[in-house]
Amino acid sequence: MDEIADILIVGGGINGCGIARDAAGRGLKVILAEKDDLASHTSSASSKLIHGGLRYLEHYEFRLVRESLIEREVLLRSAPHLIAPLRFMLPHHKAMRPAFFLRLGLFLYDHIGGRKLLPATKTRNLRKHATGAPLKDHFSKGFEYSDCWVDDARLVLHAALDARDRGAQILTRSEVTSASRAKGLWTIKVRTADGTVLQYKARTLVNAAGPWVDHIEDLSSPAPNSKKQIRMVKGSHIIVPKLYDGAEAYTFQNDDNRVVFAIPYQQDFTLIGTTDVPFDADANTVAINTEERRYLCEVISRYFKKSVSEQDIVWAYSGVRPLVDDGAANASKATRDYILELDTIEDAPILSVYGGKITTFRCLAEDAMARLKPYLGFDAPDWTETTPLPGGEIGYAGLPSFKEKMAKTYPWLGTANLHRMLAAYGTRLQALLANAKSLADLGHHFGAGLYEAELDYMRREEWALTAEDALWRRSKLGLHMSEAERRSVKDWFEKAKLAPT
Repeated sequence: MDEIADILIVGGGINGCGIARDAAGRGLKVILAEKDDLASHTSSASSKLIHGGLRYLEHYEFRLVRESLIEREVLLRSAPHLIAPLRFMLPHHKAMRPAFFLRLGLFLYDHIGGRKLLPATKTRNLRKHATGAPLKDHFSKGFEYSDCWVDDARLVLHAALDARDRGAQILTRSEVTSASRAKGLWTIKVRTADGTVLQYKARTLVNAAGPWVDHIEDLSSPAPNSKKQIRMVKGSHIIVPKLYDGAEAYTFQNDDNRVVFAIPYQQDFTLIGTTDVPFDADANTVAINTEERRYLCEVISRYFKKSVSEQDIVWAYSGVRPLVDDGAANASKATRDYILELDTIEDAPILSVYGGKITTFRCLAEDAMARLKPYLGFDAPDWTETTPLPGGEIGYAGLPSFKEKMAKTYPWLGTANLHRMLAAYGTRLQALLANAKSLADLGHHFGAGLYEAELDYMRREEWALTAEDALWRRSKLGLHMSEAERRSVKDWFEKAKLAPT
């Protein structure tokens, strides 16, 4: 099958889906091909934060921090269901950075990004303030500052939904196996999950393959001329039973000059991460190792009264971050900035995305379109800064009243389940529930508040094809389920594959 698109994008992570959304909204014909599920690799293995990167100030990356802080508020307005303000406590450790140095950095953090929605930094007496209660007694001073929490996998998903709503074709479980260019066009072959090979034609190719960016470069040119080198860095996180009762997160300094976060997670847990480990193996098989588990447990145990051991870990995840190799000796000091490299051989451009962070995906997409504009000739202006993502149409200011309305409309859902579903779907919850009047109308209950109607919606509207897609990316309900309950979801998807469409 030959189909001519303006852009074919390789990679269904946050950058690929962000570019697809931006391009489709400008009226371009867009195809996105992802070899696995959306957000199935790096983009769902983050620390779940929309943040400026406080520690990047120490590396003099002021432009990156400023851009990230500006984007923090742009995204909070556009996806208030997926992104929420979060206060962080940074205890002063007398053996590490001086207190005045931390306060100066937080002053800059409060002011260089034009903060409007989030509260400013406050100095706290940890022996009197509630945030000091879980900490060891020798921590007496701390600084409370703002950033944002995000459901990273659903942020990717909602960018893809918006792209599809605007006309993009989103192909999951579809691996690009070859890409060649001639006479101003790309010819791309894509192998689907059942082994079928499809052929597409496109005027431009966008390589947003993350850890596989070099692989796509190799596929697309017999003699790749990219001068960029990526530095593969593995970041791992662990999840343990809840360590404290407060709603705040913690930022802990370590003696290797890194920081480790402890973040409230899924009501019953604490998320701890991340590591920064050089990685040169197969990104398809990335996993946390014993050394990383021990590292994270030790850092947390230096601060909290309640120590953490490897036996406490209930789940762990790892991702490979494809960072631009800027020559930094330490992996944690490698820049998180992005670089876009454009190759225009034979008048068929390929734009490769190197590096980046989830917070800056929207402005990265705008930059990508600016680079491609001379070759695609579109006139449509930038539009994503003021346009909400699907489900976020109520806006940040309208979120409280919308929650009240939904509580009155669906009282039978129960407070906990309503809160979870609103945070996942926003205004699209109404489409999911359709005409349901009771829990019985939602079909079989699999456990942890997951009903068949929600699985049907994920499968029909959100490209979910497996239990892993549903339980660990579109939701995190796998954490709350028994093995038998998770197995029942897996069986449901197996039966759904066999059902006539």
